Amino acid sequence: MNAVRRGLGNGLVQVFLVVIGLVWLTPLAGLFVSSLRSSEDTAEGGWWTALASPGQLSFDNYSALLENAGITQAFFNTVLISVPATLLVVLIAALAGYAFAWLDFPGREPLFLLVVALLVVPIQIGLLPVAKLFGQLGLFGTIPGVVLFHVAYGLPFAIFLLRNYFAEIPKEMLEAARMDGGSEWRIFVQLVIPVGRPAIASLAIFQFLWVWNDLLVALLFADSSSQPLTVALQSQVRQFGSNIDVLAPGAFLSLIVPLVVFFAFQRHFVQGVMAGSVK
Repeated sequence: MNAVRRGLGNGLVQVFLVVIGLVWLTPLAGLFVSSLRSSEDTAEGGWWTALASPGQLSFDNYSALLENAGITQAFFNTVLISVPATLLVVLIAALAGYAFAWLDFPGREPLFLLVVALLVVPIQIGLLPVAKLFGQLGLFGTIPGVVLFHVAYGLPFAIFLLRNYFAEIPKEMLEAARMDGGSEWRIFVQLVIPVGRPAIASLAIFQFLWVWNDLLVALLFADSSSQPLTVALQSQVRQFGSNIDVLAPGAFLSLIVPLVVFFAFQRHFVQGVMAGSVK
């Protein structure tokens, strides 16, 4: 009897999770179906009507999207912004996190407290001062300017996360490596980085998703030649009724890349999130 009850309980939980998953996936499915319909078909009825008329669906919108110079340039701009902003944050934060965790240097604790304090600074506070500074340096409206802003505001959380993770590495392991003649750089590359791979992967996913989906920073710091995909799609929303055939496939394209990145690092991401929860 107990086994039957447990089986029923597990079955109900699984059914509930499946229902929740379907509810969450419905908007994504609707966006995908809409991206395969023409603007005329979309104006005549909701996306679900296409399920009864599969002939409406085609990849013509995606072909037209690839021929849209503005959208394709915005997509490549997004890549040029997201990839460097992610790699730089991960690299700098890993070096700083190791230094804060295991190296003794003057002012280590006050500097780390400053990093923690920067976590509570809203991004909106720095928009205008940084915009003025970038204007004086000639970086305003450029891709490097957008990248530098994301790196600067992504580092406090990244350093805090990796420092705490690296601090959990057994001290005996590092001391054994030093006794074997390993330099700090060699210990960092060959020991700390492999051990900290789950946390680094989690950080990379968080940073990439934040930069890829950013709209606020890009609206202020990017111009028409350096705008990412979010800004290009936002400008299309103003003409929503006449260009849904461009907006829908563009929005789905902006969603599919983060999903691919997440699933590629999913195993490491779960390990990084669960790190420290079980001793």
